[in-house]
Amino acid sequence: MSATENGATENGATENGATENGDDPLGVRLAFDPESVPHDPAFAATEERGAAIAVDELRPFALRQRFASPPSWQPELRADVRLLYPERPPRIASVLIPLIVRGDAVCVLLTERTAHLHDHAGQISFPGGRVEEADADAIATALRESHEEIGLPPASVDVIGTLPEYLTATGYRVTPVIGLIEQPFAPVLDAFEVSDVFEVPLAFLMDPVNHERRVSQLGDTARTFYAMPYATSGQGDSARRHFIWGATAAMLRNLYQFLRADRAH
Repeated sequence: MSATENGATENGATENGATENGDDPLGVRLAFDPESVPHDPAFAATEERGAAIAVDELRPFALRQRFASPPSWQPELRADVRLLYPERPPRIASVLIPLIVRGDAVCVLLTERTAHLHDHAGQISFPGGRVEEADADAIATALRESHEEIGLPPASVDVIGTLPEYLTATGYRVTPVIGLIEQPFAPVLDAFEVSDVFEVPLAFLMDPVNHERRVSQLGDTARTFYAMPYATSGQGDSARRHFIWGATAAMLRNLYQFLRADRAH
């Protein structure tokens, strides 16, 4: 499952900028390029963006300590603007934010969804999905879905905490689960759902100089979303630019706010 876009327009013709896919409020496709949405000029100032998290605070031991003794804080973002059927109850889901440990450094593992899917095709996301009846809790859902989508063994994940629920534009109420992966891990992708996986240094994502805020206008309503573009290294076709945006970026922004809470800014 993808964490979807903040208030983004969707395919087609409705007044919300979205098209219904039968009777399924989650069956929507993008009809615009999020990278073409203008930047929010108010987000250019350093005091608006915030300061980078210190490298020492992003090491595995420090992250464990932070979640073991969390500060008093409030998430910056709690919900997207509901685009379809806002009166319907949200569908409960979980995602795993997999933190891959590389010595003292940590990277975030992200997935790219396959292009044929109805929900968030081709977008960058965390592994995860809807709660199933057999799942004991949100953590169990995230671990099960991660195993199904990318072959990550649940026993390899050291769950250190969760972030507050996030309501997506298409009606998922998502619990982000934070897990450290210290054992060597070779992804095995579910080819139906996941076309690729890649890693981004946590230090890159926790530095607001790499954060963007975009503003789209839908009728009389201005909607904003965060983005964190990232280019993988390599030559030729192996070098790629990934546009991390929407609720995936919003959850990362909330992780940033959690890690910086009660710190000197």
